[in-house]
Amino acid sequence: MKIAMIGTGYVGLVSGACFSDFGHDVICVDKDISKITALENGIMPIYEPGLEELVLRNVAAGRLSFTTEIEAVKGAAAIFIAVGTPSRRGDGHADLRYVFAAAEEIAANLDGPAVVVDKSTVPVGTGDEVERIMREKAPNLDIAVVSNPEFLREGAAIDDFKRPDRIVIGSEDERANDVMREVYRPLFLNKSPLLFTGRRTAELIKYAANAFLATKITFINEMADLCEKVGANVQDVSRGMGSDNRIGSKFLHAGPGYGGSCFPKDTLALIKTAQDYNSPMQIVESVVQVNDKRKRAMGRKVIEAMGGDVRGKKIAMLGLTFKPNTDDMRDAPSIAIVQALEDAGAQICAYDPEGMKEAAHIMATVDMKQNAYETAQSADALVIVTEWDIFRALDMRRILTSMKGNIMVDLRNIYDDHDMREIGFSYTSVGR
Repeated sequence: MKIAMIGTGYVGLVSGACFSDFGHDVICVDKDISKITALENGIMPIYEPGLEELVLRNVAAGRLSFTTEIEAVKGAAAIFIAVGTPSRRGDGHADLRYVFAAAEEIAANLDGPAVVVDKSTVPVGTGDEVERIMREKAPNLDIAVVSNPEFLREGAAIDDFKRPDRIVIGSEDERANDVMREVYRPLFLNKSPLLFTGRRTAELIKYAANAFLATKITFINEMADLCEKVGANVQDVSRGMGSDNRIGSKFLHAGPGYGGSCFPKDTLALIKTAQDYNSPMQIVESVVQVNDKRKRAMGRKVIEAMGGDVRGKKIAMLGLTFKPNTDDMRDAPSIAIVQALEDAGAQICAYDPEGMKEAAHIMATVDMKQNAYETAQSADALVIVTEWDIFRALDMRRILTSMKGNIMVDLRNIYDDHDMREIGFSYTSVGR
């Protein structure tokens, strides 16, 4: 089956590469000439474990190709729209101009019946508008518009795509449903559940899922604050809660707050949609407010651990990206933490395995180092912000010996408090 993927960002590139690995003939289209040129030369625009190998293998097999020409949609049985939907300035609503522009260009270049699939995360009713645009542009063509939201975790996207919990397909057109069954047929051996719904329902499922996960994270972070006040251990609280299969253990790890490309913008977009329909979502509104405050509070937590004054102090930070196994710096807690510490007069040095190139655009004053040990050299305090695997088994005696001070603030709870204090650290963690 020929598939066209409009957009080679995170979702488009991962999805296109995985579809081609199923055996489909996939062409990825993007207006960014430099990005397409880089991809044609085997250079990935993002870091995602296993993606480079996947892309190169399928390009070599002739199943995956890249172009800037929208005419590539001709003859495609399924055309996926996977362009960005960032938060719109001012009101937090998803900016849909790229989605609508893609719909117009696709319709103008179709030469036969087609199924157009919204893969981008879009508010309820977007599929209706996409269909209206396309029918107006190409009134004589049989065009069906489907919602097929993605549920990919950065750092585990390929495995998520190939072994999904569910595949949501929102459509009122049986022909389109048949096409989507064929698109995902290679997954049937894994008995991946296809969930067919109405288009508006599918659009809402994506937002509901992300808002609920953001709520779990924010809930356990507030519980961590309470644990610190009453002398309890949030990790044990998480285990006690998560053992209940009605709750589940995932997304119950206390830390500095959520960030990334999905949760911040999707919660805002859901709030705006709810307001537009006069059905406010007060829980989600609270989640957004609490999470924003938490990121700033983590900077104050470091300052308190250092006695309330960090002016002129050197603080080493390990991890900058919002989570491990990605180079994504969007809404990363590290941004607010660095800002708070620099505002208080501290000097920051940092190391991240994949995120420093992106971070340098945001944190121009931060001294980027080459590894964890170089970062800790002569530092008054060490702060763990992102739980990369390579930070989990550091030689902490070597780290302490190289530091000027002995303060360690572990915002991800990856070390044992007793062990760190025994080594000689003045150790602070979250919710313990």
